[in-house]
Amino acid sequence: MEKIRFGLIGCGLMAREFASASARWCHFTCDVPRPEIVGICSPVEAETVWFKKNFPDIKYVTADYRDLLAANDIDAIYCAVPHNLHEKFYVDTIRSGKALLGEKPFGIDQNANNNILKAIEENPGVFVRCTSEFPYYPAMQIIINWIKEGKFGRIIEVHAGFNHSSDCDLNKPINWKRQVKFNGEYGALGDLGIHTQHVPFRMGFIPKTVYAQMDNLVKERPDGKGGTAVCDTFDNVTLVCTCEDRDGNEFPMTLETKRMNPGSTNRWFFEVYGLDCSAKFSSDDANSFCYTTSWGKEQAWSRIVVGYKPMLPTITGSIFEFGFVDAMQQMMGAFMLEMTGHEVPFGLFTPEETRISHELSTAALRSHYNKTVEKLEL
Repeated sequence: MEKIRFGLIGCGLMAREFASASARWCHFTCDVPRPEIVGICSPVEAETVWFKKNFPDIKYVTADYRDLLAANDIDAIYCAVPHNLHEKFYVDTIRSGKALLGEKPFGIDQNANNNILKAIEENPGVFVRCTSEFPYYPAMQIIINWIKEGKFGRIIEVHAGFNHSSDCDLNKPINWKRQVKFNGEYGALGDLGIHTQHVPFRMGFIPKTVYAQMDNLVKERPDGKGGTAVCDTFDNVTLVCTCEDRDGNEFPMTLETKRMNPGSTNRWFFEVYGLDCSAKFSSDDANSFCYTTSWGKEQAWSRIVVGYKPMLPTITGSIFEFGFVDAMQQMMGAFMLEMTGHEVPFGLFTPEETRISHELSTAALRSHYNKTVEKLEL
């Protein structure tokens, strides 16, 4: 099996998920190039302990990401760092010639994103993608295929969202995601928005207009040192967009990204309503697929348990349950295949799609501050 040698820049939660998924690559029954972790980078030494314990063959352990970019025996970089570091780290990685799997939002703002895209344009041989795990749930793959097949008929409306509730705890200490200088002005939209946009953008549902409601509900939080700190990012964002279907018919699409949504531990959802049928999925009921079974005066919703039927086949029996760690590995497998020139049924979020995302987020800021419906310049 072909191996792709990786360096990890940032050794936090998502880097550990990446490493854990790579450690069980035998889970795939198809031939997917294997990620091999060769180097890790973190300025916080304590974050490297878990990696050194569980991956004793790691060759490079450094606090300077440029050490990994200079290493000839590293082919690709997974970079999971705060948004204010995206532009510098991503551009340097691209210019080094190494493939890049980056985190959302792919730049703290539109200018940073433009500079990342310029580096990609100047280095056309470098493969670059952005993470987005949730479309790889089996039930979501069914909805994606139904959209491709035109099974919904004329689209009435689409709803998507990614919501948390942990910030409803007002005693929760502030972190970098609650500060504009690290997270960016988009707030929750920047941190979570691409998760809601991946499927619509890939299906051709590109917003033409947007009206945004953006709320900074909690303006101070504990600083973890006995005092308080300013919390200046938007906690909750709702976008009402106008889109077109493949026949040029307009329909509304709402996109939610909320950090203060009571009852939502980590809820990703997608709903599409059409004249011929409708379907919906929520990670709260991760193994089910809901769809309408009849039309006329009354409609009925049916719910089936999809089971473990992922895009890329694995050893797990279809009667079992699919979860986030499986979606993470499916996304990584899709990245490895795309990187090595193979087609996949549903690929990762592309650099061009990050451009659309930043255009949408920037228009949303204008809409919020001006209380206007904004056109997107795409």
